[in-house]
Amino acid sequence: MGKTAFLFAGQGAQYPGMGRSLQENSEAASAVFAAADAVRPGTSEQCFCGSTQELACTANTQPCVFCVDLAAARALEEAGIHADAVAGFSLGEVAALTFAGVFADEDGFSFVCRRAQAMDCAARSNPSGMAAVLKLENETVEQLCREFEQVYPVNYNCPGQLTIAAQRSQLAAFCKRVQEAGGRAVELAVSGGFHSPFMNPAAQELAKELEHCQIQPCRIPVYANCTALPYPSRLEEVRQLIAQQVNHPVRWEQIIRQMIEDGFTTMIEVGPGKTLSGLVKKISRTVRVFHVEDIQGVQEVRTAQEEE
Repeated sequence: MGKTAFLFAGQGAQYPGMGRSLQENSEAASAVFAAADAVRPGTSEQCFCGSTQELACTANTQPCVFCVDLAAARALEEAGIHADAVAGFSLGEVAALTFAGVFADEDGFSFVCRRAQAMDCAARSNPSGMAAVLKLENETVEQLCREFEQVYPVNYNCPGQLTIAAQRSQLAAFCKRVQEAGGRAVELAVSGGFHSPFMNPAAQELAKELEHCQIQPCRIPVYANCTALPYPSRLEEVRQLIAQQVNHPVRWEQIIRQMIEDGFTTMIEVGPGKTLSGLVKKISRTVRVFHVEDIQGVQEVRTAQEEE
């Protein structure tokens, strides 16, 4: 029998009302929101009633998406559906690490709040943006990036889709260059150039923060964005990888391919939206894919499991 992985959603999938169904129908999910509110009062209210504009602010997005991610995973576990390993896209990796026991819930939530503030501050101090490049090979996009002084390939999402980070003043020219090369570039509605050298100040700040964070070894494997391999057992290396994640590329396609090679046949996206589910389907047609962002999603996975 194949193995099951939980995939934790990242920033950009948020929407008003997310998580309410989980909070109202799962004790385990409700406990996640209660823990978040104890650290950052009003987080649940922001998830359930915040406006699109409010939720788009990085300082709000990351804590809120973290909560919904973790609540969905805990609701699945409560329903008897267990993960053999986990991975998370960018912000989602912190939720995955928390689910895997590296952080206690409150500590993971506190860290993600500090992570959001550090990344937002780095973005404000060095204006930058991001664009998804479509219809070109990774090698072609990498070559186009090298034509510019401050444009970097950052999120390796799936075949034919690579996200870049660029200095704001160079973004339009790069997008035009992509079009000339036969591709398509779509600017993203984000506040900064994440997972690139623009985030170096944030990585340095988080490295110092992690020196004082109490962490534990992973209870199940967590595939790291930076390496596409499971986190190591040495806690010093774990701290380094968590800090480096914000200014290094997300190797998502490589993570999914590595998981498939390691025997994973079922992947369940947890958290708002279906972004990761869509990427997995573009990477491989051999994997069963589910997404859980509400109690109905939990029930659908449980029904599928019972029918096996």
